[in-house]
Amino acid sequence: MRIAILTSGGDAPGMNAAIRAVTRTSIYEGIEVFGIKGGYEGLIDAKFEKLIQSSVADIIQRGGTILSTSRSERFMTEEGLEKAISSLKIFEIDALIVLGGDGSLHGAKILKEHGINVIGIPCSIDNDLAYTDYTIGFMTAVETVTEAVSHIRDTTEALGRANVVEVMGRNCGDIALYSGVSSGAESIIVPEIPLDINEIAEKAIMGKNRGKKHHIIIMSEGCGSAFDFAKEFEKLTGIDTRVTVLGYIQRGGTPSIADRILASEFGYLAVKEAKKGNSLALGYKDGKVIKMSFDEIFNVKKVFRKDLLEILKTVSI
Repeated sequence: MRIAILTSGGDAPGMNAAIRAVTRTSIYEGIEVFGIKGGYEGLIDAKFEKLIQSSVADIIQRGGTILSTSRSERFMTEEGLEKAISSLKIFEIDALIVLGGDGSLHGAKILKEHGINVIGIPCSIDNDLAYTDYTIGFMTAVETVTEAVSHIRDTTEALGRANVVEVMGRNCGDIALYSGVSSGAESIIVPEIPLDINEIAEKAIMGKNRGKKHHIIIMSEGCGSAFDFAKEFEKLTGIDTRVTVLGYIQRGGTPSIADRILASEFGYLAVKEAKKGNSLALGYKDGKVIKMSFDEIFNVKKVFRKDLLEILKTVSI
C-alpha cells in the first residue's frame, strides 16, 4: 500500500507533528509513504518524495511545514484536477492525506468525488471549520497573541494609552475571542457580533475615570480597518490610541503541547482509516476525535462561543 501526504493553504503550527505521525505510523504499518511538496500545486506537478523515519526527525517542535504549502488556482480548473489525479495514479497512491483548512478540505472532497481515497486533517490557525471544536494550529496562535498582548500591555500602561490589536481569523472571530479572554483584554471586536463602538468607548471612559491606565481592544481582521476604528475611538474617548497589527507572527513559532498532541493523534488515526480504504475528515468534538464524511463537514453551522464573550465582558470591567 502507498499513502501520500500534502499540506495546503496557510501553514499552521502542528502541521509538522502531523506529518511526523503519518510518516512513522505508515512505516510501522508496512506502508510506503510519500510527501508531496507544495500542496495541490505540487500534486499537479507530481512533486513526490519518499519519506523515511529520518525524513521527519526533530520536526515535532517546528512550526511551518517541511513539505511547504501553496494556494492553488490551477487545482480548481478541469485541466489542473486531471493532472492531480493523474499524478496519484502514476505513483500508484492508494490514499491521500490532506492537511489544511476550509479550502484544502474542499479540494479533498473534490478528489473523493473523483474516486480518490482521501483523509482530511483540519489545520488552520483561524479555527473556522465548524464541524470540529479545534483545528491544528489554533491554540498555538492564541498563545502567540496572548504573549504579544502581554508585551503591548506593559508599554500601553506606562504611557496611559489604548491599543487596538488586530489579529487574524478572516471571518471567524475565535482568535480574538480566545486570546481576549486569556490575555485579559478589555474589549474584543469580532465578525459574529455587531460592533457597538459607543459601548466600547463607554467602558474605556469608565475605566479611565477610576484610574485605569490602559485599554486593550483585540480586533479580528474581518471587521474592517483597525486604524479607522482607532481614530474614531480616540475621538470619542480622548484616549491616545495606537494600533498593532500582529500579522504573520501568528502563523509561526513552536506548536503548543495541545497542538502537538492533537496533530499526533490525527496523523496516527488518518493512517489507520486510510488502511481501511475510508474517505473522511477527522475532527475533535467534546473532548474526543470524531470522523465525518466530507458531505457532512460542510453542512455544520459554526457556533460562536457567546458564553466566553460574556465571561470576558464580566471579568474585564
